[in-house]
Amino acid sequence: MYMKPHTHTLFSIGGGSLFFLSFFLMHRVGGVIFTGTLDPTCFKFPAHLFSAVLPRRPSCLQLLPRMLLLLLLICICIGPLVQVQGGLVVSRRDGLRQDAREVTGSSSIKKRSTDRKHVEVHSVRVACTVTSRFARTVVTSKALNAANASQEIGFKMDLPKTAFITSFSMEMDGHVYAGEVKEKDKAKKQYEKAVSKGQSAGLVKVSGRTMEQFSMSINVAAKSSVTFVLIYEELLQRTLGQYEIVTRVKVEQPVQEFQITADIYEPQGIAFVEATATFLTNELLNLVEKTTTDTKAHISFSPTAEQQRCAQCPQGLINGDFIIKYDVKREKDFGEIQVVNGYFVHFFSPPDLARVPKNVVFVIDRSISMEGKKMVQTRDAMVSILKDLHEDDHFGIIQFDDKISNWKEHLTRASEENISAASHFVKSIKARGATDINGAVLSAVNMLKRERQNDNVPERSVDMIILLTDGNPSSGETRVEKIQEKVRLANAGAMSLFSLGFGNDVDYSLLDVLSRENKGIARRIFEGSDAVVQLKGFYEEVSNVLLSEVDLRYPDNGVSALTKNRYSQLFSGSEIVVAGRLNENDVENFLVEVSGQGAEGDLHKQWKADVVSWDVVYPDEEYIFGDFTERLWAYLTIQQLLEKSDISPQPEKDEAIARALNISLQYSFVTPLTSMVVTKPETEETGRSPSIADKLTEGQRQQAERNRGPTAASRTRARGVGDVDGDPHFIIELPDREDALCFNINDRPGTVYNLVRDQKSGFVVNGQIVSKKTFTPQAKNNTYFGRFAVTHRKLGLQLDVSTDHISVFHNGKHVRLQWSDTTSMKDDSLDIRLTNSCSLTVSLRHTIKFRIIRHTKIWKKYHDQQDYLGFYTLDSHHLSSSVHGLLGQFYHGVEFEVTDSHPGEVEGNSNVIMYIKGQTINVTRHWEKDFSRDVKTGKNVLCWFANDDGHGLIDGSAPDYTVPHLFTF
Repeated sequence: MYMKPHTHTLFSIGGGSLFFLSFFLMHRVGGVIFTGTLDPTCFKFPAHLFSAVLPRRPSCLQLLPRMLLLLLLICICIGPLVQVQGGLVVSRRDGLRQDAREVTGSSSIKKRSTDRKHVEVHSVRVACTVTSRFARTVVTSKALNAANASQEIGFKMDLPKTAFITSFSMEMDGHVYAGEVKEKDKAKKQYEKAVSKGQSAGLVKVSGRTMEQFSMSINVAAKSSVTFVLIYEELLQRTLGQYEIVTRVKVEQPVQEFQITADIYEPQGIAFVEATATFLTNELLNLVEKTTTDTKAHISFSPTAEQQRCAQCPQGLINGDFIIKYDVKREKDFGEIQVVNGYFVHFFSPPDLARVPKNVVFVIDRSISMEGKKMVQTRDAMVSILKDLHEDDHFGIIQFDDKISNWKEHLTRASEENISAASHFVKSIKARGATDINGAVLSAVNMLKRERQNDNVPERSVDMIILLTDGNPSSGETRVEKIQEKVRLANAGAMSLFSLGFGNDVDYSLLDVLSRENKGIARRIFEGSDAVVQLKGFYEEVSNVLLSEVDLRYPDNGVSALTKNRYSQLFSGSEIVVAGRLNENDVENFLVEVSGQGAEGDLHKQWKADVVSWDVVYPDEEYIFGDFTERLWAYLTIQQLLEKSDISPQPEKDEAIARALNISLQYSFVTPLTSMVVTKPETEETGRSPSIADKLTEGQRQQAERNRGPTAASRTRARGVGDVDGDPHFIIELPDREDALCFNINDRPGTVYNLVRDQKSGFVVNGQIVSKKTFTPQAKNNTYFGRFAVTHRKLGLQLDVSTDHISVFHNGKHVRLQWSDTTSMKDDSLDIRLTNSCSLTVSLRHTIKFRIIRHTKIWKKYHDQQDYLGFYTLDSHHLSSSVHGLLGQFYHGVEFEVTDSHPGEVEGNSNVIMYIKGQTINVTRHWEKDFSRDVKTGKNVLCWFANDDGHGLIDGSAPDYTVPHLFTF
């Protein structure tokens, strides 16, 4: 995945015994999960997507004889709840598989059995309107309880962490139950009061990379309908020259009516609009409707139930991302001013500015916690980043644990020769020791200051530090406040500090404050297959500075309530947004002054603003826009006040929080300072019970992940079960993901490959290639594994397994077995079982369990046959984390994500971009045979197939795994 600002929302149907509608829409900005339905206009889901819940019946215990009590209790205990599976899942790239985490309060909603046959979903609509980058999304869902008894129908959503919920309501029997935004502390007291009375006032918060989750349910009377309406708002961020709206679609069963719509209004002029999807076939391509004028775009996608079927997609239904990308025209040098209802907004991103050369010091954590994949991914990302440096840039590298060492004691010009030398240095960095963040950052500050004082860098250049760490300070200065103070005083505003927090154990709040106090920003890097892409993506966002010390000024007496108007830098492909209130609404004399430092000199410009007239640009649609500039101002003000409160002394902090709270309440935004309370209609069981929607801070989100145990990344890191047989076909099954990877390796007969090597346990498996009797060099030949050598030094074991026989060497004894035998060998350390079906199963104590099968391939046409062997891993979890080899490298898991499908070379195939091990590769969907469970016919396994001898899936290349002899350790 790439790191870009994004918005997403997740709606999902299913979960427990309630029906949960789940929609997940992102504005990259975002995505959507539907395991359920939404409302009138655009999406209609089948009834079974809802789960219905019958009201609890009076206790039967009082009516039964005591002799039946035990039987009744048994029935109560074993009666399973019906789980509803969603119909449409639309969810975020980011996340793609790594996102939802729930944090529940002390009291949870009681589950009840469901009657999903009697819920009719009438309609679903997701409509996004973007007005000058300000996105407002309305989701409406309507469902009917067709049963003869009341049922509980639920609504569940995930939304982007950068968006604010502004409205949520439920309408039933002519009554509207609307959410009310309250101060968080007051809402919490109301919630706790309900809990203390035994009411099911469930407080649910969910966190992931980019999402938060809010769920709601309501008891619907027989033959009655309920309508859910959700509205949320967000200012889209421009990153690398574009805005994005991404909707991830996963249809679990055909939906009668399905529609995604977006209306974009940009009076500045639309430069381009693109709409596509990773699952688009030629037939579906025509369903993407796009209408564009100079200042407006409309995009929709409405496949029928039949068109939602996709032969190349998992489960045979469309699955992937629906993506809208756009940008605006930038013909005016100093941006666009827009005024509506007494509020103005200034979008500043001048075209054709030259990039400012940079002086950057990379500060890399090499402490012991970085050992393993994080260190590998850091090295890979750094090599790629170094290649992107420009010749007029200067750079340095500092690596640190409890000791600090520099690649060179001074900055170096980014010449081709120096980049090559630095890349070799980076590849040699190894993890060890503790973590001295303070000393490392101060060393970088001093290096940049020294180079600036000695005139060793261009006068017109910017200084920056990029810090990458995965932990807490554990060496040198370890007091967080002291580290922040020392760095702030040493820097004195001279340079920008950008911090990357790797993994879930990092002290992100330390990095966040450290960066904000030093003209930079912090970003969490999630452990996953795309970590290299995240690292490089962040670097691309901040590496090209167009202006520094940017100051935007407006008439002192003419404006008030101004948002942030001084920025340390303007990055290439980004945009500065300033909003405020016009005191007199005098747009005729609205003067704007801009200054900054560029590559070619100081920039200073003053001009009279040319204000956009909305009723002229959109004469027939003025009603759409309303007070969007005011709400944009409120959104931006709250965000900036919250950021300010994190780095301000207590009096200023209190003032910023108080002001942000007042604005949140005034505009009904659910922010970290407020909660939305929705009080459901009164029932006999719970009375009038409130439910609450909260917004998590990044610190709360990280803490929630820790409380849940493994991180999202580790939960999606599926343990691999490695097999190899056939020509040779390698299959890495991932049971946790119900998925698999596969690749072939072809080589000359006699070549020996290492399949598994675990230095700590002394366990090794090597395999030798054989071929048919006639082998033609330079031609395509069928090759196989014909012999395996298995060694376990600690157990004193060697197995030599060929297609002819099996030799067992153990504790000085030699036993020779034939494939026609049925026998077993067992002692305290091993268990070997051979059946006459040519299947050898080996269990080694505290190490591994595997199976070797002899196959015979027959070509009746040519009266020919070939014997070969297959190796199948049954249990490998005892092997150490350092286990490697063509199969062994997958034993402790592999993380990957797939996206961006496009037609393959073979008709019917679909090529897909896979993110794995820090790189992107093309893969296709293949069927392979797994004989580990069915020796005769095998089991069909659907897998992601990589060409070129597994290039990209395996570490390095296939020749790296060749060894001289079968028993090479």
